[in-house]
Amino acid sequence: MTDEIRFDGQVAIVTGAGGGLGRSHALELAKRGAKVVVNDLGGARDGTGASSEAALKVVEEIRMAGGEAIANGANVTNRDQVEKMVADALNEWGRVDILINNAGILRDKTFAKMDMDDFELVLDVHVTGSANCTKAVWPVMREQNYGRIMMTSSPSGLYGIFGQANYGAAKAALIGFMNALHLEGAKYNIHVNALAPTAATRMTEDLGIPDQVFEQMKPEAVTAGVIWLVSKDGPSKAILSCAAGGFARAFMAETDGVYLPPGKLSPEAVAEHWDAISDTSTINFYQDSNGPNMNFLGKIAAHQKKSGDQS
Repeated sequence: MTDEIRFDGQVAIVTGAGGGLGRSHALELAKRGAKVVVNDLGGARDGTGASSEAALKVVEEIRMAGGEAIANGANVTNRDQVEKMVADALNEWGRVDILINNAGILRDKTFAKMDMDDFELVLDVHVTGSANCTKAVWPVMREQNYGRIMMTSSPSGLYGIFGQANYGAAKAALIGFMNALHLEGAKYNIHVNALAPTAATRMTEDLGIPDQVFEQMKPEAVTAGVIWLVSKDGPSKAILSCAAGGFARAFMAETDGVYLPPGKLSPEAVAEHWDAISDTSTINFYQDSNGPNMNFLGKIAAHQKKSGDQS
């Protein structure tokens, strides 16, 4: 039986925590002993407007339950505001152990009809916003030799969805961000993971999910996975796909592929070998970008050895 996961003495920052998934994460962290910075700009789903009401309400919920929390209205795209948010947490509690990058907006349209300002804004909030918050806590976590960071990706980023080219691009970018930070943070005991959730929130209310399923897709079902990801014993470089109590781990993988020597290297040869290149029975999982390079170098060496043996 796994021991209860606790966060006593730890400090967490949750962005976009005024409602939906972020609120659920903040409440559960506080319930399990964490002191929580409840960040929320208080804007609409498309990112317009601002209000401190939602964050203050969540803080009140936490305090009424006996927990500790402070509200923060920083816009994650504003570096100065984000740095002040982290400084406020340090002034209040002296450390930051957990960062959950959850803040996000939607500007859905087909790419043909999408204004590029909407494309850039969605990337700015999701990607640059996550980078700003992570950059602000990174030296703190390195210094204390401990940190747990979670990116919020999406099935839209992993697999694509019609009408969300901007959102999908942003959510896919966070996977690459996670991969690099996992490597850079390892020696400082900083774990970095990504969540790919679907939950019943204002971000998903237009997806046409059947009512009986939508009712099961409560944010709390996703939060159960988040709590594990940001815990002391949680993994690093994991992509957790989850919805309605279902959990699966997503991976980036690559087929073993083929080697085409210089004399046989052509677009036609790639086409001829496409089935072998695409053979999913030979999937490899790499720890970093050296993996595929070493695979191909190995194929070159094997080809050269075989050619030398034949000569």
